[in-house]
Amino acid sequence: MNILDLRLLRLALLGALTIFQHGTATADPTDDLVTPAMVNLAPAAGRRVRQVAAEYADTDVYHSLYLPVDWKPDGNYPVIVEYTGNRFPPGKGSGEVKDANLGYGMSGGRGFIWIVMPYIEKDQKENAVQWWGDKQATVDYCKVNLPRICAAFGGDRENVFVCGFSRGAIGISYIGLADEEISSFWRGGFTFDHFDGQKNWNYPDSDRQSALKRLARLGGRPVLICGQNASTVRDNYLIDHLDLAEFTFLDVPTSELFMIPEGPYLHTHTDLWMHRESEYRQQARAWLKRNLR
Repeated sequence: MNILDLRLLRLALLGALTIFQHGTATADPTDDLVTPAMVNLAPAAGRRVRQVAAEYADTDVYHSLYLPVDWKPDGNYPVIVEYTGNRFPPGKGSGEVKDANLGYGMSGGRGFIWIVMPYIEKDQKENAVQWWGDKQATVDYCKVNLPRICAAFGGDRENVFVCGFSRGAIGISYIGLADEEISSFWRGGFTFDHFDGQKNWNYPDSDRQSALKRLARLGGRPVLICGQNASTVRDNYLIDHLDLAEFTFLDVPTSELFMIPEGPYLHTHTDLWMHRESEYRQQARAWLKRNLR
């Protein structure tokens, strides 16, 4: 039996075991999306590049920019802005801009410009991989650079969505709704696992009252809250505050999508869940399509 035959046999056994465990078959793992690696090249269609803002020249602070495979210089494209999770060793999460995945999974690499913004470390010399670093510098970085990127590459300022996984799921509010100016950038937002105000963390203004003040800046705009326990966020937290946004809640059973550990999927708390075809990815993408202006 050659290597290809062994690989096909393994995939068949994985599918059979998944059916036995969960009663349904997952999509073929060989069809999973793969996030483009970040490169130090000029922006181009289908390429994800590292960019350094002029204010942070000669530092290690950077963001990443992905132009969709169908990008043209004279186009007008909706934009996904992402904030990453913390460094998370159990899932091999680095907390780095270069290793973000959620926004790419949502777009599938087509039709959307995808930007991953940094958290600026307190020394303002590098990106923070744990929590917020210098919060104000992080907020200001987005305020300055998002308009620049949209102007340079055809980003539609009327269709900018902010998203995040884990720390980033909190960050779409803690950073993205930090004040009225940055709040005005967003058409809506989507998250996976965690949400601002769901629990207290060891940083200032993580309490529920502060979080609700930030959420009020949404002014009723659409938010998709995905997670392994998204309905718990609704029932134990937001049930009395559903007027703050046009909320949609989507429970995503990642333990049923992957046979952990499986390839790059090492933990159920992962921003890679949308890289595999599933009814949950279909619902998330349908939400995004419905909410484009």
